[in-house]
Order: sequence, then C-alpha cells, then structure tokens
Amino acid sequence: AKNGLKNERGTIAMARTNDPDSATCQFFINHKDNDFLNYVENGNPGYAVFGKIIEGMDVVDAIASVNTTTRMGYNNVPVKPVEIKSARVVSQ
Repeated sequence: AKNGLKNERGTIAMARTNDPDSATCQFFINHKDNDFLNYVENGNPGYAVFGKIIEGMDVVDAIASVNTTTRMGYNNVPVKPVEIKSARVVSQ
C-alpha cells in the first residue's frame, strides 16, 4: 500500500487475495524483512502495513519455530493451532 510503511520484521500487515483492494479481516506478522511485499510505484500494489510489534517479539519468534506440515494444499501450516489470546493497542 502507498502509505510509506515497509513490510519489515515485526510489522503487522493486511492479508489479501491477488486483488489489491480485497483485504478484510486477516492479517500477518512479518517475522523477517519482506521487501517483495512492499508497494512499488507503477508495479506491485504491496500489502498494507498498519502496525508494529513493540513488545513480545520473542513470542513471534516462538510461533515461527513451531512444527508445520502441508494441509489441503497449503504449506507451513502449524501442526497444532496457534492462537493469539490477547493483544492491545498502545501509543508510542
């Protein structure tokens, strides 16, 4: 998205289909820098970053290290479901 924010480690972005205007309620946390997801003028519409993990990146790292499998054609699906039980908005 053309908001000046990059898909860098620890940022939170909207998930979407190939339609750049299809983001609704799904999001992802960038576990590493993902430059290929960034907006490019006259090119890739990118994925809209709207937040950042400011505390608890160790939890994100732990989630990223869980055992995964392939399920119903999707790769890297956690063997055991991962749940976010709490999150909060803080001003910085």
